[in-house]
Amino acid sequence: MADDSAMAGAAVSRARPPDVFDIRAALRTWWQIAQAGLVFALIGWLIWAGIEAMDYSWQWYRVPPFFYRIVDGELIWGPLVYGLIETLRLALISGVLAIAIGFVTAFARLSNSTAARLIATWYLEAIRNTPLLVQLFLFYFVLAPIFGIDRFWAGVLCLSFFEGSFAAEIIRGGIEGVDRGQFEAGDAVGLTTADKYRYIIVPQSMPLILPPLTGLLISLIKHSAIVSVIAVSELTTAGLNLISDTFMAFEVWFIVAGMYLVLTISLSVAVSMLEKKMNKGKR
Repeated sequence: MADDSAMAGAAVSRARPPDVFDIRAALRTWWQIAQAGLVFALIGWLIWAGIEAMDYSWQWYRVPPFFYRIVDGELIWGPLVYGLIETLRLALISGVLAIAIGFVTAFARLSNSTAARLIATWYLEAIRNTPLLVQLFLFYFVLAPIFGIDRFWAGVLCLSFFEGSFAAEIIRGGIEGVDRGQFEAGDAVGLTTADKYRYIIVPQSMPLILPPLTGLLISLIKHSAIVSVIAVSELTTAGLNLISDTFMAFEVWFIVAGMYLVLTISLSVAVSMLEKKMNKGKR
């Protein structure tokens, strides 16, 4: 029997050489990379051809002052840097508030209180089924004058409540994804509801919550551009002001798009590293 097994293994090895399959996999990978490269090259060529047809005069040499200038030996930051800082400030505050609103709303939806469930449901339906731009105008032109809020905080509150409605459903789904036995275990050891969620349910739901919550935070960074319509001096507003001053539409929008891309990719990479660390800790 042992000889038969050895002969069968040798026959399989001869029939399916590992080196050949490794070469095929490598060739397949390189072909896929080449296909992606061709697609990107085609898109780049189409953009370039369109710009050439417009007879546009590139002025990249005028771009550095948009970031910084040296005047009498002193470093002066440009409008795009200040716009980036304002965007980061806007996204950070809005993101923290949106997650807080999401947790409160999710717990209200899961509570035994009929009033809490009704209020949470009304909030979700009202926010998720009206346009973000309309909500921004309501916050800025209606609520801000009543409560004496400036334009920055009107934008922060609008983004927080808008993204918080989506965060609430992500968090609720993550909590409901935890095995019901964990709830029963918490009850069995006599934990209060707050301690049960704090020590058992929420930590176990985080791997389920974190990936979609990352997508939501990335959307928040992109949605923050909408506050340019109420003249909050963030990155998109800085770009609009530069275009009106220099008429360099293509250069400015390419740079602004690249800056948003760097922000969102950096956030994705950071959260991916955090996820790997969490998964490693669980092992």
